[in-house]
Amino acid sequence: MRSRGVAGALALAVVAAGLSPVTAQARPGDALESVNTFIGTKDDGNTFPGASAPFGMTSVSPIGSHYAGWRYDDPAIRGFGHFFLSGAGCWEQGGLVSMLPATGALPQVFDHRQYASPYTHDGEVGKPGYYKVKLTGYGGIDVEATASTRTGVERYTFAKPGDAHVFVNVGQANDKEPVTASSIRVVDSRTVEGTVESQAFCGGKPYTTFFRTTFDKPFKSFGTWSPSGNAPGSKESAGGAGLRGAWLDFDGAQVTASTALSHVDAEGARKNLEVKPFDRAREDAQRVWRRELSSVDITGGANDDRTVFYTSLYHALLQPLTGNDVDGRYRGFDNKVHRAIGWTYYEFFSLWDTYRTQNQLLALLRPSRAKDIAKTVLAIHDQGGWLPRWAYANQETNTMTGDPVVPFLVDLWRFGALNGSELQAYQALLQNSREVPPASSPFQGRSGNPSYQKDGFVQYDPNFPKKGQDTDPNHGASATLEYALGDCSLSIMAAALGKKDDAKALAEKARTYRTLWDSSLTDRGFSGFFRPKVLGGAWFTPADKPFNPQSQDGFHEGTSWQYQWLVQQDIPGLTQRMGGAEAVGKRLDDFFAYTDLVKDPATTVRKEWVVGPYNYYNQFRYNPNNEPDLHSPWMYALTGQPGKTSAVVRAAHTLFTNAPNGVTGNDDLGTMSAWYVFSALGLYPAVPGTGQFILNAPRFSKSVLHLENGRDVTLRATGADASKLQYISGLAVSGRASDRVYVGLEQLTRGATLDFMLSATPSTWATSSGSAPASPCAG
Repeated sequence: MRSRGVAGALALAVVAAGLSPVTAQARPGDALESVNTFIGTKDDGNTFPGASAPFGMTSVSPIGSHYAGWRYDDPAIRGFGHFFLSGAGCWEQGGLVSMLPATGALPQVFDHRQYASPYTHDGEVGKPGYYKVKLTGYGGIDVEATASTRTGVERYTFAKPGDAHVFVNVGQANDKEPVTASSIRVVDSRTVEGTVESQAFCGGKPYTTFFRTTFDKPFKSFGTWSPSGNAPGSKESAGGAGLRGAWLDFDGAQVTASTALSHVDAEGARKNLEVKPFDRAREDAQRVWRRELSSVDITGGANDDRTVFYTSLYHALLQPLTGNDVDGRYRGFDNKVHRAIGWTYYEFFSLWDTYRTQNQLLALLRPSRAKDIAKTVLAIHDQGGWLPRWAYANQETNTMTGDPVVPFLVDLWRFGALNGSELQAYQALLQNSREVPPASSPFQGRSGNPSYQKDGFVQYDPNFPKKGQDTDPNHGASATLEYALGDCSLSIMAAALGKKDDAKALAEKARTYRTLWDSSLTDRGFSGFFRPKVLGGAWFTPADKPFNPQSQDGFHEGTSWQYQWLVQQDIPGLTQRMGGAEAVGKRLDDFFAYTDLVKDPATTVRKEWVVGPYNYYNQFRYNPNNEPDLHSPWMYALTGQPGKTSAVVRAAHTLFTNAPNGVTGNDDLGTMSAWYVFSALGLYPAVPGTGQFILNAPRFSKSVLHLENGRDVTLRATGADASKLQYISGLAVSGRASDRVYVGLEQLTRGATLDFMLSATPSTWATSSGSAPASPCAG
């Protein structure tokens, strides 16, 4: 392949990918102005561009024809909803309580697919805490939105004189979000309230959201609609599925609406409602966001580099969502109302994703929030009897597989978020690791535990019964690897708590991944791959052909090629099975197409790596769009070749751009964005439970992390140039030369300065036998 150079290759990739020319131009030094909330709103990044507070319960964003709410190339806006998830993959993603301003004659049928308005991207603004767009229908209407933690605010400015309407649609939401029941009631001349019963994420059960909306001026007339038709003057519409809502008529010019939500009751929504003048609400929201984003200062890089970085940090600070009302009440997993006094109860946990990156980023930058997150997870266990996997509102959806809550909660322990609750958390984790919830429980837990505990693997059984979208035996091989990784992290916690026998047993379970290593398998010139087993211990073989490591059989959203690296807890054991360090290096080189990558990074990653957010199967290369192999670039560093880690990471950064399709795959509640933040800083939490960060060449010449304890972590890399591949040639940690390829959490939280020396070619830095951290569960 003919090399075009990194800068030329990047330009070629942008043109080839058809990236939008719309970008955000940042003012140097202002983190908030560097954010572009349109990043990720195209090609199934599934982010939303609208206004939200950090970790906010209520947000305001446009609804189009996409299941995640809105995509950048949608031709019309159906309304502005008040609940969204950022970057999730399943269809049911909110858009509840949709409102649209309008003028002129009322529609005969209040279906948002018919009354939607076209709009223009000209003048559109997407910043933290503020969104603005011009609707070009209905004579032209400017819509602005902002939000506090529990209240979303819109301001509608009508260009057309005369009467104006606001449609409040409770019977429809995001595309493919079923609304099974809804209600709306006119309370007084400024206020409406009601409920929306919608289906939870990934085929979950229906749940109810309460809302209250108040306007800054009275409406002079109103009516409601229902499946039976329109009713002028009607104050209420309530019932099951179908078109339902209210229209409110105002004198034109300008109208402001404030909406609050609650998962508890109508009184919760009333108390949550915070009414302020729009401009003050926007100023307050953006002040909060500036404070959150200022936790990291970066120096160097072009405007686009700053925008991608701070937008990634922004996306990582959106979730989980505040779950308790302003009075502390929340609806627990026993469906009873509880109260959080002096702390915040959170909701919506995509643990299979966030345990890998976003969890550690929050724990490092915002340990006070991490403490409340840990307390929330333990509250779920207390109320529901088991730990969650994908917790949506107050229910377990049993989405995804493995055992993500164990490394998630163990890392929170490692970061200090469980101080005072260690033993309570440990007992819950041990239960989750060794047992299976009863059939009567809505939690599925480790459904593959019987075979895993007895024989050391989760059997592959595509027909194994499930309580939700997923169950572990349906993906037995990958579930085994996830269980083993989780057990290793729990063994670290057990040892620290003095549970020596448990620690030893759990470390042994962490090595059970070895039961699925089939040394006879060959592919692309390499011998030995993970292969699923069926109940009883026989290798799984398809009925009509030999088992192929590139197939989906036994693996969840990946193949044996991606999952072969999910053994970071036992590098020596994996290295031995792959045939030694040299063989591991060759396999990694093939996995990343490394020879081509160093010649033309941007083109190689788009042509050779897995592209497309849902291209999980029949693949043998790195998938930067999905979670199972996110840590794999740092496997080079863990096996003695840290320079190649830096090259692969820098190449992967070309996939993150200042454009609507500038996120790889679904952002998964900030997971991919947190991956970018860590890797751009130059440190990555590759091994759960250890508190160790594996290093790579930073993207910026200087980054400063302002920790909550008042101390700073400073990362300096003089000469950092994101337009080309660079390598670490030396490191000093707080003034002392270091040949280690990692730093520990304790070093960082005390305050530290990492001085990276960079070079244009790989060096021998951190390549000695003692440079990499010891594997926590080798043996």
